[in-house]
Amino acid sequence: MTTTAINRQRLLDRFLSYVSVDTAADPAAGPNQYPSSAGQWELGRLLTQQLTEMSADYPHQDDRGLVWATVPATDGGQGPAVALIAHLDTSPEAPSHNVQPQVIQHYEGGDIRLPSGQVIRVDQTPELKHLVGSTLITTDGNTLLGGDDKAGVAIIMELAHHLLENPHLVHGPVRILFTCDEEIGRGTDYIDLDKLNAVVGYTLDGGDAGQLDVETFSADAASVILRGHNIHPAIAKGRMINAVRAAADFLAGLPMRESPETTEDRQGFIHPYNISGGVGEAKVELILRSFETPELQRYAEVIRQCAQQTQQKFPGLEVEVNVRRQYRNLAEGLEKLPEAAALAEQAYQNLGHSCQRTIVRGGTDGSQLTEKGLPTPNLSSGQHNIHAVHEFACLDQMVAATEHLVELLRLWSERGRS
Repeated sequence: MTTTAINRQRLLDRFLSYVSVDTAADPAAGPNQYPSSAGQWELGRLLTQQLTEMSADYPHQDDRGLVWATVPATDGGQGPAVALIAHLDTSPEAPSHNVQPQVIQHYEGGDIRLPSGQVIRVDQTPELKHLVGSTLITTDGNTLLGGDDKAGVAIIMELAHHLLENPHLVHGPVRILFTCDEEIGRGTDYIDLDKLNAVVGYTLDGGDAGQLDVETFSADAASVILRGHNIHPAIAKGRMINAVRAAADFLAGLPMRESPETTEDRQGFIHPYNISGGVGEAKVELILRSFETPELQRYAEVIRQCAQQTQQKFPGLEVEVNVRRQYRNLAEGLEKLPEAAALAEQAYQNLGHSCQRTIVRGGTDGSQLTEKGLPTPNLSSGQHNIHAVHEFACLDQMVAATEHLVELLRLWSERGRS
C-alpha cells in the first residue's frame, strides 16, 4: 500500500479548473458532429497539455475529441494494462454556462443555502449526514456543477500525476481515456479497444464513497411520430387532425406506475423526456429502462399499444413507432471477469474502507464497453445530486477514490506477477 499522501489541494484546483469549462453535450447535434459541443474540445486540449507536462506516454486528443495517454508500468511489465475512463461532457438537462463553484471547508451539517437562494436540503440529500466535516464543492445554485463526470476526470488526472511523481508505487500500464458525449448515449461510439489494449477498465463516474457499481439498467430508446393534418382553424371542422392533441392523448395513456417519478431500486420505467412539433406533426421521444432485457421488450409493446389506441381515436392520424437498442446491463458482461469487481472490493478493504456492491438506475460508458468485450465496473468519484443545480462534489471522497485506485492498480500488478 502507498504511504505517499495524495496532493489534496492540487486535486481541488484541478477540479475547479475543469468545471469552469462548459462541456454540456448537445442532444440536437447531428450524427456527424462529434463531440457535440466545442467545450469538450477545449477541455480535452487542456487535459492533453497537462498530461504532456507531467510526462505521461503519448498523450493526444484524437480527431473525435477523445483524450488518450498511458502511465508506463513500474512492475517490469508483468501486470496487465488497466484502463481508467471518465467523460468530458456534462448533462444538457440543467444550465452549465458560467459555473461559479463554492468551496465549503469543513461542512458543519444542516441545509446548504446557495447564493441564488436555492437550498440543498438534508431531508432530500441524506448522504449529507455522513459528510459533516468534509470539504464540499457546490455551485451558486444557478447551474449544475459538472461533478458528473469532472470529479472522475480530476481523480484520474491526479492519479496519473501522483504515479509519475512516485515511481516506487507498483503498477502495470495504466491507460487513460476521456470520452465525449456520454450524457447523450454516444460515449463509446469511437473507442478503439485494440488501441486501448487493456484487460480491464474502470469508469470513475459513481457517487458516494465505497460504492462499486456492478449492475446498470439495460436501455432502449423510442420515438413516436404522429402525423396529422394542418389547416386554418377557421375551416378546420371535420378536416383538421391535430397532432399536438394526439401526442397529449398518447402521453396520457402511458402508465404512471412505470415512470421515473413512481419507481425505485430494481423497478424499471418508461420515460417520455421530450415532445416537439405542431398540428401537422408531433414527435415524442422516450427512454426505456430495466435491469431485465425482457422487460424492455414489454415496455416497447406498451408504447406500440398506446400509439395504436391514440391512432384509433384520431381518424386519419398516421403514427410511426421506432425503438432502438442502447446498452445492456453491466452485470451480464462482468461475469466473464469476476476479478474486475473482486479486486476493486479488496482494494477498499485493504484501505480499511467499507465497500458496497451497488446498482445504477442508469448507465455508464462501462455498460457499453463491457458489452463490447472490456469488463468495466463503475467506481465512486464523490459526485452527488447530479444533473441538477443542487449538484455537489465531496473532495474527501475524491481523495479517497484516488487512494483506492493506487491500491487497485497494485493488486492487478500483484495478480499479474503471481
